[in-house]
Amino acid sequence: MTDQPRRRIDATSLRGLAHPLRMRLLDELRTDGPATAARLAERLGENTGTVSWHLRHLAEHGFIEEETERGTRRERWWRAVRSRNVLNTTDFDRDPATKGALDVYLGEMLREQFRRVADAMAAELPEEWRGVGTVSGWSNLRLTPAQLRALNDELMAVIDRHTPAPDAEPDPAARPVILQIQSLPREESDPS
Repeated sequence: MTDQPRRRIDATSLRGLAHPLRMRLLDELRTDGPATAARLAERLGENTGTVSWHLRHLAEHGFIEEETERGTRRERWWRAVRSRNVLNTTDFDRDPATKGALDVYLGEMLREQFRRVADAMAAELPEEWRGVGTVSGWSNLRLTPAQLRALNDELMAVIDRHTPAPDAEPDPAARPVILQIQSLPREESDPS
């Protein structure tokens, strides 16, 4: 089980994160570990100066930090801050000052989730990894708000049990796994 601190995203940090390149940079640092602006720029096909500017912006808002034990004054290494960011969309969806940032954030998050699934499904995997993943959907559930909240809490507890501690030694047989959960109420169909 992980003991990652939780960080509730407020209006200021949401506006600091809600940019397509900043979200991609943060995701790269979370998934592939520390990197320099030059390495990130090369991986993402971006200009190093632009990447450096966005990295500093992410650091100002506390999403990443400099890894001071690596690099030089000219070559700065960056890493994602270890925390679980929690975004409560109802904090912002009716606030015109942050609605645009929320829309950018959610749109980019959904595009990234789709890309991850598409890439994973297209990947050539060793035999032992074939057929162990799933893309599933359930559209026949009928839940109250309290039941949906309870379902989400239970799912998060299961994920927490399977999330290694930050200082845990990785199992050599393990590989990175993508886990995405979307549990959203939907509009009722018009029966007529």
